[in-house]
Amino acid sequence: MPSALPTGDAPATDGSLPQESRRQVGARPLGVYVHVPFCSVRCGYCDFNTYTASELGPGASRATYAAQAVAEVALARRVLGPDAPAVSTVFVGGGTPTLLPPDDLGAVLDAVRTGLGLAPGAEVTTEANPDSVSAADLVRLREVGFTRVSFGMQSAVPSVLAVLDRTHDPRRVSQVTSWARAAGFEHVSLDLIYGTPGESVADWETTLAAALDCGPDHVSAYSLIVEDGTALARRVRRGELPAPDEDDLADKYAVADARLSGAGLGWYEVSNWARDEAARCRHNLGYWRGDDWWGIGPGAHSHVAGTRWWNVKHPAAYADRLAQGAGPARAREVLDPESRRIERVLLETRLREGLDLGPQGPLDAAGLDAVDAVVADGRACVVSGRLVLTDRGRLLADGVVRDLLA
Repeated sequence: MPSALPTGDAPATDGSLPQESRRQVGARPLGVYVHVPFCSVRCGYCDFNTYTASELGPGASRATYAAQAVAEVALARRVLGPDAPAVSTVFVGGGTPTLLPPDDLGAVLDAVRTGLGLAPGAEVTTEANPDSVSAADLVRLREVGFTRVSFGMQSAVPSVLAVLDRTHDPRRVSQVTSWARAAGFEHVSLDLIYGTPGESVADWETTLAAALDCGPDHVSAYSLIVEDGTALARRVRRGELPAPDEDDLADKYAVADARLSGAGLGWYEVSNWARDEAARCRHNLGYWRGDDWWGIGPGAHSHVAGTRWWNVKHPAAYADRLAQGAGPARAREVLDPESRRIERVLLETRLREGLDLGPQGPLDAAGLDAVDAVVADGRACVVSGRLVLTDRGRLLADGVVRDLLA
């Protein structure tokens, strides 16, 4: 499969943390990510660690997966110990999580609730494809404790979906969002992709209008990235499809921001818009703010108190590790202070709340000196001691980060 992992260092067989990280458990909020590595078909642009039925091979199956995820939750409890805070957010992603029965997803959530604890008002999200979930499924998911659902809409234009190898009927999106609201979900999000080869600005306008007609309180809009090793990359390399154009992507981002903000959804991260603060994805905010999280499942990444690790990729290898009573981590790395500082700049700059310019902020002397130039050329402004990207700066966010770290 694509989605290569870094090399890293050998992890502890039992999954235990280095002493320095262990001492800091509980200093930051804790989230749990659950990776469900199954898909009905492989989308041509996707390089996530996912497997269709024909790719799984022996030793792994959807039917046994929930029990394996529950076993890793138990491992997390042993490793984190009594100092771990109750889990603030749970996010079930994939792959296509809703290929598993709702009660299987509920069993994993119950394991988190009983083993690690869920904080009052915890946000619990599942992703879903529009064609992978029914009204009854959504009712049951709400009953077992999910509070938020994110549908992979991507586009409302059939020809664009065809290039992406997406199989759902775009008319289905309105139906599933209505079902989710009727089921009592507190928040409903849509994921969109722009910049697909052959997509016109009019196509993108059609997608945005269709998405807003569904009434979501959260929208994520990501530019298409042609990842090495994917079917889409091979088609681009052969000249069958053009590569995404940077000017076209910038134009479509501006259109998205205008349409979404005009409909009352404000940006809070470069690629994410929400109706209000309550509708923001708190789980993803935890990543951007440098909180701790434990990643459950094949290929899942975790970060706790400066130690980052990633699990073996194949579901069969993952199942075998857990069956032997061992941790499923393939490798880990302990982040040094400079790496953690750089990551803060990379991530916090993307947020509407901005980058802390004070003594506790991550900029060194050279970075603070660069702030004036970034502000002078209109890419950011300073608000209450924080560097906040302007509309122009969001289009040039990578360059802003480079200047701050130069």
